[in-house]
Amino acid sequence: MAETMKDIMHPGSGTKQDPHFPHAPEEWTKASAESTAKAEGIELTADHWALVNALQEYFAKNESPHIRALHDALDEKFHSQGGIKYLYQLFPGGPVAQGCRIAGLNPPAGSTDESFGSVQ
Repeated sequence: MAETMKDIMHPGSGTKQDPHFPHAPEEWTKASAESTAKAEGIELTADHWALVNALQEYFAKNESPHIRALHDALDEKFHSQGGIKYLYQLFPGGPVAQGCRIAGLNPPAGSTDESFGSVQ
């Protein structure tokens, strides 16, 4: 029997969670985020990490977020820096779509629409 009482009472507690990203998906790592960002031509700065953290926190609280609600929440959270316009400077592929990929999250429905010509 490989399971201990701790495993039964607290499943997943054996995985090491990055203390800077407490809401990150279990399989996500900073290294995977850096690799994804590099492949998309982005060098992650503290400002980028702030959005990654915000996205992970939002998804932890809202299992199936609606694109409009997420967009509005990000605009409000980053209002002092310039809101969504500021986030598009950080993630030209879209702060929701590209940000979610780097944060290890599935973007909500409607965040990309290739037929409409939206960014990816």
